[in-house]
Amino acid sequence: MSFAGISFAALDFYEDLEADNSKAFWAAHRQIYDEQVKAPLQELAAELATEFGAAKFFRPFRDVRFAKDKTPYKTHQGVYFAESRRYLQVSAAGLYASGGYYELASDQVARYRRAVAEDLPGHVLEQSIKLAEKAKLEIRGEQLSRIPSGYPKDHPRQELLRHKSIWATREFGCPDWLQTPRAKTEVVKAWRAMQPLIDWLDKNVGQSDLPVARRGER
Repeated sequence: MSFAGISFAALDFYEDLEADNSKAFWAAHRQIYDEQVKAPLQELAAELATEFGAAKFFRPFRDVRFAKDKTPYKTHQGVYFAESRRYLQVSAAGLYASGGYYELASDQVARYRRAVAEDLPGHVLEQSIKLAEKAKLEIRGEQLSRIPSGYPKDHPRQELLRHKSIWATREFGCPDWLQTPRAKTEVVKAWRAMQPLIDWLDKNVGQSDLPVARRGER
């Protein structure tokens, strides 16, 4: 089936799940999740795949083995497109889309900061961010509280140097068009506006060369 939109029933499901995050609620409302959340997102992901690559659906179950919060279910459905570094999410708050580098290993952080500090690539990054903001995107990412050591405290791009990860986002909320095929059009428009930032990251940061066990180090 072709993508027809995301029903507000999907948002209502997550609002109710936030109020009653229990196995009993999930069992009683699993059909709503399958039909109103998972099915339309699968249809959307299939149509987006041509331009943005294959999608990975995150499990709806939380890993609570080492968590203080033992509630069993996630209150959103996330879909990640690894090939294009794009992410999509539906929750009680509505539709959310983003794109960028969400977690950087230590070698990636080092390459990112070197590029930001240099005049030419640093200027290109600033321009890509301006384009994103002009398209009503927000730039986010994990940041240090101060400029990292080895860089002058008065560096003109000190705000960007503090980043340990960086991505662009658009929180669409729950407009009426969410329930129509226009939802796909809006996601594609936002994702395309993120392309200059992602191109910069691909060129200047790239994938980590470290073994998986060491990638959490900073």
